[in-house]
Amino acid sequence: MGRYIISPEIFDILETLAPGKSGEIQLTDGLRELSKKREVLAYDFKGRRYDIGDKFGFLQANIEYGLRSEEISDFCNICES
Repeated sequence: MGRYIISPEIFDILETLAPGKSGEIQLTDGLRELSKKREVLAYDFKGRRYDIGDKFGFLQANIEYGLRSEEISDFCNICES
């Protein structure tokens, strides 16, 4: 999970990076380089995090979100009987 507000300067940095082990250029590597030039701030998220890039994490997130819905949670209560 990540949302970023980054200055356009990141694109110049990403263009200079070599691909990592997976063959991809990583934004986190770009942020590390950016932090050498300027302050980079982060927000310490409190709560449950799901890896929605993973099939199981995506499923977990959808089930939990669905259970918050009155319509779906009522259906789930019927299933428990």
